[in-house]
Amino acid sequence: MGDGDGWARCDLGHVHWGRYGAAGLLVFHREPDGEPYVLLQQRAWWCNGGGTWGMFGGGRHSGEDPVMAALRETSEECTLDVTGLRVHGFTVDDHGGGWGFTTVVASMASRPDVGPASMETRDAAWVSAAQVRGLRLFAPFKATWPKLSTTMSRLVLVVDAANVMGSRPDGWWRDRAGAAERLRDQLAPLAGSGVTGLPEGVSPCDRTFPEVVLVVEGAARHVPGAEGVRVVPAKGSGDDAIVDLVAEKEPDTTYLVVTADRELRARSEAQGAKVTGPGWLLDRLG
Repeated sequence: MGDGDGWARCDLGHVHWGRYGAAGLLVFHREPDGEPYVLLQQRAWWCNGGGTWGMFGGGRHSGEDPVMAALRETSEECTLDVTGLRVHGFTVDDHGGGWGFTTVVASMASRPDVGPASMETRDAAWVSAAQVRGLRLFAPFKATWPKLSTTMSRLVLVVDAANVMGSRPDGWWRDRAGAAERLRDQLAPLAGSGVTGLPEGVSPCDRTFPEVVLVVEGAARHVPGAEGVRVVPAKGSGDDAIVDLVAEKEPDTTYLVVTADRELRARSEAQGAKVTGPGWLLDRLG
């Protein structure tokens, strides 16, 4: 039992489990043929919505991070090893009055066998996303599934180091490598803290945890990577290296290129990437 166990009433007049809100985990795996599968819980017969299918989840404890709450609840309710997950972001269904349900979106490289681990779970199954609507769904999950079905992707934030450095007067022209290292160190926290306010069409998540890639060239080519930031040294043009990156078109991936260069913007968009200017990024770096 935790201090979040208990009922709460929201501004919409609904009664929910979780005194401090609740969180659930939407885990997906994409097969080689491109078909995504999601891990669902069949709720025990004695639970609210008994026998229906939905996400693993439950009430948050006071002060508990929603991601940690979703992982904790999932670990308590099924046998999934959550240490193998990659968290991509979360969405919040705000009911007002301080109560909201946070859906944490994560992926796995495989579809391991998963079974019940508590009396709240009758069964667990990997279900093709195309077949989810055909199940008898838990009502709140059924209402949010149309949006949640669009969240199953990861964000790769590709930063044009030379262009971003050139947009701010921090002495980059005297020490390009040092300026690139400073930018790298400022970018590092984004992978853990996440980003909000993404440009339209990039992600439906309220907060997204990106993979951060810093593309460097010239005198900054030997800057090493750091935790949370992959540094890609361009063999020649940094623009060409960025276009090659976004042209890979990995499954489950949305690329957001940060640059003010018009030609690079056009080339990146031609490969299906989204593009935003350095101002958007610098606002998030403080």
